[in-house]
Amino acid sequence: MNPQPPRTIHLIAPSGYCHNQPAAALGVQRLQQAGHQVNNQHAISRRFQRFAGSDAERLQDINALARLSPLPDIILAVRGGYGVTRLLEQVDYNGLKQALTAQPVALCGHSDLTALQLALLAKSGLITFSGPMLSGNFGAPVLSDFTSDHFWQAITTPAFSLTWQSGVSALPRLEGTLWGGNLAMIMTLVGTPWLPEVTDGILVIEDVNEHPFRVERMLLQLHQCGVLARQRAIIVGSFSGFNPTEYDNGFSFATVWQRIREVTGLPVIDGLDFGHEQKTVTLPLGARGALCVAEGQATLDISGHPVLRQAAAQITG
Repeated sequence: MNPQPPRTIHLIAPSGYCHNQPAAALGVQRLQQAGHQVNNQHAISRRFQRFAGSDAERLQDINALARLSPLPDIILAVRGGYGVTRLLEQVDYNGLKQALTAQPVALCGHSDLTALQLALLAKSGLITFSGPMLSGNFGAPVLSDFTSDHFWQAITTPAFSLTWQSGVSALPRLEGTLWGGNLAMIMTLVGTPWLPEVTDGILVIEDVNEHPFRVERMLLQLHQCGVLARQRAIIVGSFSGFNPTEYDNGFSFATVWQRIREVTGLPVIDGLDFGHEQKTVTLPLGARGALCVAEGQATLDISGHPVLRQAAAQITG
């Protein structure tokens, strides 16, 4: 983990129970050894049925952020799973908007947290970060330097660039609002007030344990309900955890991306390390993005997102 000034990190667990308690403990230990203060650790062991506590407890994790004083530097999800969708109607969007825009705070996570992140963007205009979580990333058997470096870069640098190799050879520069996250969670928000109406968007998607045909079906639904018509491009992160069979007969993610290009006319740029893998970038959802591809190398310039104060956080207790 790259040396960073001491920061205060507040844990939230609005989704599933953290079944890998040793990983979460290791994540806390690593962050503390790096000089950071990790608060609200009791959320790690909380459990009700398959959730990280009752709905009321998990909702309190979110809404209490509007009243925390002092505010932490980083709000970090323990893990994903399922549970955020049950809470969206009772989130204090106005309170969170007032509190979290008064001071730059990096709210970070992915997977199930995508639902809250996009709801905050839709209802409060808050930019949050789709990136690592405590258990699966900071508590991994081997902490990825790539993931750690990109995390700190995103939350401390007002403008930065990502480059990667793509199967697309060329794309003229285009600009738009960077948004997205976990594709399945985006789909759960279609037709609700919690899906932001992003125009001229650069939609970034990822998922795990989803077969290519399910991913194509979800993307076609986004097309058919008009969401993709408002986008300028789609960036594809990691899609893993499925096993092709003989029945697929060559049907793959590559054919899905080509189908979406043909149906929508949008550029679909694959190859970004983003999602449920140990190696993942961190993306500010709602920031400004500029995308281009030259000779198979994609470049995404990102700006306009909140970043942590340069001075080290005051750590007490």
